Amino acid sequence: MELFWTSIAGILTLSVLSFLYADNPFYKAAEHIFIGIAAGYVFCAQFHNVFIPNLWTPLTQHGELIMLIPFALGSALFTRFFKGIGWISRWPMSVIIGTYAGLAVIGFASGDLVLQVQASLIPVFVPATIDAFTTNMTFVNFLNIFTNLLFTVGLITVLFYFFFSLEHKGGLKHVALAGTTLLMIGFGAGYGYTVMTRIALLFDRFYFLFVEWLKIA
Repeated sequence: MELFWTSIAGILTLSVLSFLYADNPFYKAAEHIFIGIAAGYVFCAQFHNVFIPNLWTPLTQHGELIMLIPFALGSALFTRFFKGIGWISRWPMSVIIGTYAGLAVIGFASGDLVLQVQASLIPVFVPATIDAFTTNMTFVNFLNIFTNLLFTVGLITVLFYFFFSLEHKGGLKHVALAGTTLLMIGFGAGYGYTVMTRIALLFDRFYFLFVEWLKIA
């Protein structure tokens, strides 16, 4: 049975990779199987890990009648499948969007904005780096002295690029251009990291095909 399921996984992997040649029925079949299994898994996970412990058990076993409100809102979502009363689903959908929007704002402010501001409030020069250079005068230690300075200058130039109250001309144009350059470097590094992650996943699939399935290596 292990060999059987490994062969199924190998065939589906080859079916997905066949899209590199052309769109074909094997790729479409693998795509539909993946989406179907993922949708079924998510439904079962949400039913057993969210619906049962958070709504059904408190409502039926503990008598928490307040749970009738989310139960009614959740049930109203399914009116979307009925043409005459489909408009009812807009009410629970608005509650969901509003709730998650509020939670996202709070989470972003505390988890991203505040932490980024704190990480940006650093000393321009760190005495420890200067002491390290005086002790061991290497080129790396010399560059470490200007790490925070370069970070501060880069942060100011990037923020100035988004400051449109002053026209970017003259000397300010060069400041904005420096910010643009740093942004492009950051985007390029992020894109390269994404590509390398996908390459690592591709190598993992090749390892599965040639080592775990075909036993070539």
